[in-house]
Amino acid sequence: MASSQATWWQSAVVYQIYPRSFCDASGDGIGDLGGISTRLDYLQQLGVDVLWLSPIFPSPQDDAGYDISDYQDVDPVFGSLADFDDLLAEVHRRGMKLVLDLVVNHTSDEHPWFRQSRSGRNAAKRDWYWWRGPRPGMAPGAAGAEPTNWGSAFSGSAWQFDEASGEYYLHLFSRKQPDLNWENPQVRSAVHAMMRWWLDRGVDGFRMDVINMISKDPRLPDGPVRSGDYGDGSPHYICGPRIHEFLQEMNQQVFAGRDRQLLTVGEMPGVSVEQARLFTDPARHEVDMVFQFEHVQLDQGIDKFHPTGFKLLDLKASLGRWQAGLAEVGWNSLYWNNHDQPRVVSRFGDDSEQYRTLSAKTLATVLHLHRGTPYIYQGEELAMTNSTFGGISDFRDIESLNYYAAAIAGGSGGSAGSASGGSPTSASPGEQGGPDDTEVLAALRRMSRDNARTPMQWTSGPHAGFSTAEPWIGVNPNHRQINAELELADPDSVFHHYRKLIELRHTHPIVALGSFQMLLADDEQVYAFHRRLDSELWLVLGNFTAAEVEVRLPDAPVWAAAELLIGNYPADAAPDLTLRPWECRVYRRTAVPG
Repeated sequence: MASSQATWWQSAVVYQIYPRSFCDASGDGIGDLGGISTRLDYLQQLGVDVLWLSPIFPSPQDDAGYDISDYQDVDPVFGSLADFDDLLAEVHRRGMKLVLDLVVNHTSDEHPWFRQSRSGRNAAKRDWYWWRGPRPGMAPGAAGAEPTNWGSAFSGSAWQFDEASGEYYLHLFSRKQPDLNWENPQVRSAVHAMMRWWLDRGVDGFRMDVINMISKDPRLPDGPVRSGDYGDGSPHYICGPRIHEFLQEMNQQVFAGRDRQLLTVGEMPGVSVEQARLFTDPARHEVDMVFQFEHVQLDQGIDKFHPTGFKLLDLKASLGRWQAGLAEVGWNSLYWNNHDQPRVVSRFGDDSEQYRTLSAKTLATVLHLHRGTPYIYQGEELAMTNSTFGGISDFRDIESLNYYAAAIAGGSGGSAGSASGGSPTSASPGEQGGPDDTEVLAALRRMSRDNARTPMQWTSGPHAGFSTAEPWIGVNPNHRQINAELELADPDSVFHHYRKLIELRHTHPIVALGSFQMLLADDEQVYAFHRRLDSELWLVLGNFTAAEVEVRLPDAPVWAAAELLIGNYPADAAPDLTLRPWECRVYRRTAVPG
């Protein structure tokens, strides 16, 4: 960066909490705010700076809380506003910050705004959402009469017919998540007022869900049909024509003039490096950083449930491109996991008993020492793995359930991704040869969002110490071997490795501010890069295989004699740059001028 001093969020580490699955204090099998409060000391010990809570607002829970029916309250399943205030006070007392999920591309269909909008064609809030009549010459509600051919991220059409009014409303996600019409200034004003209300309450910012979808081309034209029955409408709503205007207006109306340290994170599926530079350029006053999805789509085929396999060269090319593209202007979020992604140690690492811990440490080291703000998703610091799911009754996520139903029926409407990243597509499982139950379940076990949503594994006891009651979704059976209690007691655990990585970021400006240089870009086994700031130079190495690998750098002997800052094997057994299976190392030395 051009500045010699990092902003607070460049040196920070964010921890994402999925409240439903974090900790249950009330004993009903669902995580809650009281449960989070009981685990704040654990998070403080880890060393994180910011807690991001997935939605806690009143919701019918059609999409796990991302379908909000009241923006200014807490769903009773999680507690009350008083409980939230208590949690926020305790977070602040420990020197941490708290940000909320801002879900304003859409609401629940049970939100009062939509109920009023749906009450008739002349309703005062009719234009708060996207309503359209059928295609010209077609009967309302007839097959193919939808206003456009867009597919939903959660299978099927992106349009839902409303019999009472004879029109359709747009929903890029679930039919119970109608899209707000940001072209209407009253919508924007109402959203801004709600955001100010939370900031006035003491919240420290927002992670903005699919925020780059709020501006749509008002013509809502058809999208190209790539497969299946539905078109890809994303060219008409990903980073739409007024997106920068809307975000700048939001910044001015909500954040300008406040003297507290606040954080704005824009989750932006489909965003390019060039667009991200604009969104995060401090001079433009839009958002502080982006949450992009390119690297977590590298192993996907026609959709996320048809993975093509992980290739390290693809990962290096992607992450390296983002490092280079935002080198002088802009800022990126760094993450492997979130509530929408399968567990990274099972996806890009090796979750076998032999290499789970080693690969988790290597994945963490490589990610945290890129330039950007790291995000840790609950349980990642324990190297939690994908779970074991039996039949479809074990799954809870709407995306997975809809995909299964469409696939087994042999019809169109396979998933695109979701708010998890990626544009809605319309892959037709039936066109793939009619997968049977076994094949579809195998795909869900690999990639379902439910892998991230199984309960946090606190202990080896009943329900993993998450709750005294049967949890809302099954606990991973490996909690007996993988849990926070065991990790805290082991000084060489994944938890303590994460703690050390966080400490490196807090104490060494090079981590936030240093330049980035990818090394060995064509090496299919080793991830290697330099970080440099003034006369200080770091070398980060990660072996992404279960084989021993020699790192072929021209100055390897010099690095082998340099200071080893952190690694995941005993330091006294590393006389050269030959990396053992899933080994990571970070060296530091004085840089040669030039």
